[in-house]
Amino acid sequence: MKTILFLLVFATTTTCFSQTDDDQVKQVVTSAYIEGIQNNGPIEDIKNGFHPSFNMLRLMDNDIKPLPISEWIAAIEKRRQENPAPPANRTEGKFLAVDVVGNAATVKLELHRGGKLIFTDFLSLYKFNEGWKIVSKTFYRHP
Repeated sequence: MKTILFLLVFATTTTCFSQTDDDQVKQVVTSAYIEGIQNNGPIEDIKNGFHPSFNMLRLMDNDIKPLPISEWIAAIEKRRQENPAPPANRTEGKFLAVDVVGNAATVKLELHRGGKLIFTDFLSLYKFNEGWKIVSKTFYRHP
């Protein structure tokens, strides 16, 4: 009887504390993108959450202009050197959809700053041996 009770408690505890893939995806997006990039978090958090081959695909002049993560991080570092103060208004993320199938995931995310909707982002992620990584982004900038 004690063994059955122990197994039941262990199984319940393990289930309560284990993260689902959805939770892990949200955690990576929050740490690397929302807090890391949008709210001046540690550069190391950004590097940990984005795959080195990441590209942000920007629609500019009716063409696609990719921005690799290395260039994005360099621009962030330059901006932070010029103005090290944290942003006046924190950026808040609202997850609209998280879809995980096997080792692939997509996230639809709204970013709000100062109570205003500023971006709707579409992020793609893959699950690597070391965990989930953001591999691409498209977006819409709200007027």
